[in-house]
Amino acid sequence: MEDAASLASGPDGKKRRYFYEPYIGEGNQRVSQQISTTHNLIRSYQLHNDMEIIRPRLAKDSDFIQFHSSKRSRNYPRALQLRRVGHPGPFFPGLVDYCRRYAGGSLSAASKLTRRETDIAINWSGGMHRAKRDEACGFGYVNDVVLGILELLNVFKRVLYIDIGYYHGDAVQEAFDETDRVMTISFHKHGAQRSGYITDYGAMEVYQPEAIVLQCGPDSLAGDGRFNLTTKGYAACLQYIRSFNVRLMLLGGQGHTLVNVVRCWCYETAVAVGKEIDDDIDINVSYAC
Repeated sequence: MEDAASLASGPDGKKRRYFYEPYIGEGNQRVSQQISTTHNLIRSYQLHNDMEIIRPRLAKDSDFIQFHSSKRSRNYPRALQLRRVGHPGPFFPGLVDYCRRYAGGSLSAASKLTRRETDIAINWSGGMHRAKRDEACGFGYVNDVVLGILELLNVFKRVLYIDIGYYHGDAVQEAFDETDRVMTISFHKHGAQRSGYITDYGAMEVYQPEAIVLQCGPDSLAGDGRFNLTTKGYAACLQYIRSFNVRLMLLGGQGHTLVNVVRCWCYETAVAVGKEIDDDIDINVSYAC
């Protein structure tokens, strides 16, 4: 992968690894356009110079069954035909390959963190926080968030999962309901079963996680969901989390409007590497690469 030879660090000396799969979502124009345009923006703003760009491995069935049922994994192409909760799922050619690629990105990111080869790992294609053990949900088919956290738990004693997307990361919360090694915090608009209350949160000082996973779903942005957050507001959340100097995985989640999604991910990448850029990002510059 381009630029992968150098172990790039940001201005503060922290190591960053950015996981990019150029062929992800080839059967789904929305997915492929979001990822490729974000990547081109990152290069346009020279942010790639402060990261190592890594092409992730493909996730295997043996990875999937760490969370998803083995019966579902054995019949994966057919299992993916399950309806999303409340809506028919968007199925497209290459769907299984797409799942292997985005899940592989999160597993690769988690592996770099556990081996302490990076301080911040970025996989904008990941963050499918609503995929259940036996059920596709919310555009998610494989829950790469859960798979990534399970990988982190092989080394780290406690992992904090923070979700600032519009929808409740209920599948992640349910996956770790019976352990105190994972704490989930979800700032969501729509409630779900066992969504919790505003008082159900903890402090970094109390929980003291050794790694943090942040799901940065852009559907909370104005013009995408109904939270009306700004790009700077999103970035402020990331900046605050970075201030704790805990190993961090950034996942993209879902957004619906191309302009919002790619601007958000590009701006958050700048925050992750410690660079200042204008939040009024012109996506047209990406096509000059």
